[in-house]
Amino acid sequence: MPPSPAGRDHAATAPAHSLGRRRDLAVQAAVRQGLLDQRQPVVGLLDVAALRERAAALRAAFDDVTAPGTATLHAFAVKAASLVPVLRLLRDAGLGAEVASPGELALARAAGVPPERVVFDSPAKTTEELREALRLGIAVNADNPQELARLDALVPACDRPPPIGLRVNPQLGAGTIGAVSTATATSKFGVALRDAGAREEVRRAFLARPWLNRLHVHSGSQGVPAELMAEGVAAGHALAEEINSAAGRRQITGIDIGGGLPVDFTTDDPAEDFAAYAALLRRRVPGLFDGRYTLVTEFGRALAAKAGTVLARVEYTKSAGGRAIAVTHAGAQTAVRTVFAPDAWPLRVLTYDASGAPKNAARTGAGTVAASVVQDVAGPCCFAGDLVATGRELPALAPGDLVALPDTGAYYFSTPFGYNSLPRPGVYGFGVDRSGEVRFATVRRPQSLAEIVAEAGGAHEEALTALR
Repeated sequence: MPPSPAGRDHAATAPAHSLGRRRDLAVQAAVRQGLLDQRQPVVGLLDVAALRERAAALRAAFDDVTAPGTATLHAFAVKAASLVPVLRLLRDAGLGAEVASPGELALARAAGVPPERVVFDSPAKTTEELREALRLGIAVNADNPQELARLDALVPACDRPPPIGLRVNPQLGAGTIGAVSTATATSKFGVALRDAGAREEVRRAFLARPWLNRLHVHSGSQGVPAELMAEGVAAGHALAEEINSAAGRRQITGIDIGGGLPVDFTTDDPAEDFAAYAALLRRRVPGLFDGRYTLVTEFGRALAAKAGTVLARVEYTKSAGGRAIAVTHAGAQTAVRTVFAPDAWPLRVLTYDASGAPKNAARTGAGTVAASVVQDVAGPCCFAGDLVATGRELPALAPGDLVALPDTGAYYFSTPFGYNSLPRPGVYGFGVDRSGEVRFATVRRPQSLAEIVAEAGGAHEEALTALR
């Protein structure tokens, strides 16, 4: 695998404004330029500089701890931001793509990500999906022995098989969010290494297949401390060394360490810096970085979250049981995780007036001053739990004001929920020059009502009436 296109030179001109300042300027410009109005009351805003900053920080962090010339692929987890322009931007920033479905693979290909910079992970790959991946020359991480058996029948037909790995689960335990923890005792992912006989089964699987040359271990997720993630990487490296010793050669030539670096949703700063994590791995697993292994990472949320903001209009304000409620257009259809698991995925709520100027509870600079009120921030979906914040102390909101949900560049507006047939919001990337001027580019146009009808079988309206 060749080095990433941009090589080891990450020099770039730093943006003139901070992440928060760029967001404020983008909110005002979105109002002024008509991106947000009564016809489109909720939008996604994507900070292009933030995406580039995070991509450069990731590459620099691992370059600093790996031996010169080490082949490294940083494959962005497409599920975190399944938008073709995002994948193209990250491709141009030196990243590849980690895909977990034919749809995600189609998005990566549409973005121009070369096959040799794509990794295909999924616990439920069909035989046809495996055949197509091998035909295209895309790296595959098998999930289990049954999938390896399918590959046994497919690999001989390949003149030059791409890298093929096996995913293992070190069974280290869950983080604070069980639903996204991938290395629990009963996780559905990979071969459970601590189950009786499993380690020996993995070793036999490799020794019987000379073409099986990569090991995949992904122990990270939101809520998992970096030390536990590093322990999972160490377990994968130790197993690779053990298998290579048993084979008497370097059969395993690459290790995929996954992603999962947590994001701090309470601040504009990332929870774990890529540099700190890479340094931790270098101390804990020095053999991973000495140049003997190709290194693959699969970060998603940690790259994209801070770049995104959901911006919505406040439609009505009311009270119930003495609690103030602001009814907005940002709810479960875009903030799915926060609405259904608010304790695990709390978001900040930033408030702006109708012109896009920040609303402040106390005068701290430019912006509108409003009294602080304990209130719920509700969405438009027709169920009582559609709340993005409950009992939150915020400046008093009024109809026409705006709320912004920062840190939503991953798993929010890029993967909407079709409840109540609410349209998918438009997504707009933005750049801010040194004078503060904001330019927007359409990443995904807002979904039309005609498109909703078409997706709901509008062309087949009489299909059921003809059946008896």
